[in-house]
Amino acid sequence: MAAAEWYKDWFNSSYYHKLYFDRDEKEAEAFMQQLIQHLRPASNSRMVDIACGKGRHSKFLATQGFDVTGIDISPDSIQFAQQFASDNLHFYVHDMRLLFWINYFDYAFNLFTSFGYFATRREHDDAIRTIAASLKPSGKVVIDYLNVHYVEDRLVHNEVKSIDGTIYEIHRWHTDTHFYKKITVTDPALSHPLFHEEKVAKFSLGDFTDMLSFQGLQVTEVFGDYQLNPYDIRKTPRLILIAQKQ
Repeated sequence: MAAAEWYKDWFNSSYYHKLYFDRDEKEAEAFMQQLIQHLRPASNSRMVDIACGKGRHSKFLATQGFDVTGIDISPDSIQFAQQFASDNLHFYVHDMRLLFWINYFDYAFNLFTSFGYFATRREHDDAIRTIAASLKPSGKVVIDYLNVHYVEDRLVHNEVKSIDGTIYEIHRWHTDTHFYKKITVTDPALSHPLFHEEKVAKFSLGDFTDMLSFQGLQVTEVFGDYQLNPYDIRKTPRLILIAQKQ
């Protein structure tokens, strides 16, 4: 399993966060505002941000007055996030495949395709089990994933990005079951380029519905983008599900 867990080193890398997160703060906050307006949580709601990274979504939720706990497998990300900890914002290093607090949270969030990285279906089922077990009865989970069919139709195979003097050469491809991305990082601070390869499972709406229902979670709503427009199998970039614990 250790060889397959590519994400542990990559998610700890500063280059990972520069590539994906550092320039998306406004979009992330706008999405979270949309979600809160839609969900209308009670003011005393307890929330868990599963695979929280450096805590950008957790921070926003805490500013709205909710009691928020962020967990992530990356020690470096949690160490960074700890600077924002407060009476209603808490962070822990934790692997989502392992059970966390039981029947404790009113809402769980798994955002920005922070799923689909494990080597086996059983490990993904374990992650869904963690989400389900962490929720109180009638608690809700929001999962924000890529729309497999949309990405298949629009996959950009080769791309070069320059961010703050760092060059990212990105090569993408896919099989029947996974999307792959090979990233070459070239930076003046590095003695030689770094190479990272991402692998994300092709989970469809049906796959998620099955995984969630097996753990006692029923899908109640599905959206297709960060403005919470309706999901379309071919036309919308995201698969955003809301499911409720039975």
